[in-house]
Amino acid sequence: MNDPVKIGIIICHRYHTCAGGKCFRALRNRDGAFSAYRDKRVDLVGYTTCAGCPGGNIEYAPEEMKRNGAEVVHFATGLVVGYPPCPFLFRFRDFIKSRYGMDVVIGTHPIPQSYFETHTTLGTWTTPEWQEVVAPLVTDEAMRRAYS
Repeated sequence: MNDPVKIGIIICHRYHTCAGGKCFRALRNRDGAFSAYRDKRVDLVGYTTCAGCPGGNIEYAPEEMKRNGAEVVHFATGLVVGYPPCPFLFRFRDFIKSRYGMDVVIGTHPIPQSYFETHTTLGTWTTPEWQEVVAPLVTDEAMRRAYS
C-alpha cells in the first residue's frame, strides 16, 4: 500500500447524533462505497454534518477537510436512505467538485435492508442518476441485513 487516500465524510444533519458506527465499520471492512478502496490505505481526516437544510456547512466543511489533506468527500448513506433523500444532494456534489476540485462519492455503508425495501416500494431510486448512485450501496441481501 502506498500513500493513503484521505477522505472526509459529511452526514445528514437529521442524523447529527449518529456516532458513525455503520460508516466506520464499512470503511474498516471496505464495504459499500468504500469497496473502491479495497487495496488502499485510507485516512479519515474529517467528519461532520451538512448543518441542516439547505446545507450551510457544505460551503465550508470541505475547505477544512481539504486543508487536512482530503482528496475525496463521501456523503454518508443517510443522505440517500432518509426519507426523503436529500433534495440538495446533487447540488452539494456539484458545488464541492466545482469550488474545491475534490472528488465526491455519494454513499458510505451499504443500504440497510429495511431502507432498501421501503425505497424499492416507493420507487425512489428509479432514475438513471439514482441507479448510478445506489449501485455500490445496494450490495446483496445478506450484506444489507448486516447493516440493518
